[in-house]
Amino acid sequence: MTMLVLGLILFLGSHSISIVNESWRDRMVARLGLLPFKVIYGLISLAGLVLIVKGYGAARMDPLWLWQPPAFLRHLAMLLMLPVFPALLAAYLPGRISRTLKHPMLVAVKAWALAHLLVNGALADVLLFGGFLAWAVADRISMKHRQMRSIPQAPARPINDVIAIVGGLALYLAFVFWLHRHLFGVAIAG
Repeated sequence: MTMLVLGLILFLGSHSISIVNESWRDRMVARLGLLPFKVIYGLISLAGLVLIVKGYGAARMDPLWLWQPPAFLRHLAMLLMLPVFPALLAAYLPGRISRTLKHPMLVAVKAWALAHLLVNGALADVLLFGGFLAWAVADRISMKHRQMRSIPQAPARPINDVIAIVGGLALYLAFVFWLHRHLFGVAIAG
């Protein structure tokens, strides 16, 4: 469990710099340069992600159960997951979806985390998915008080929404019927 917690601290901590101290981030970029800052940030995030994956995998081998979620919540979780992949793609494909959601990546993270909290009752699940949900809520609130940074995106075109929906639903179906079981060892359907 220690590895999971350390991974969450590194990953979510590095992704929280602008939430807690945006001026420090700006000073570090000015001091180091944007590329070196991004390399350090990326390496810390990657180390956190590796620790999360290893720590969560280890915690799943000997889970500490807090509750047993009722089976009907699986259907609600699948419904909550439906907009996740279209929102995720809309973050990089500007259009009506991204304008409506304002922060489609954070919408995707919140829906993903909440869906997984509903159907997983072990302590490691609460730490992982609850940590990501809390981070996404804090990040969204903080964005009301700070300048938005640009992210790499495709050019804005009307077709982007169609690509986000069709591509997102294709990813959703791939995860439901194959990828989730293949990547995480948990079958969703089929």
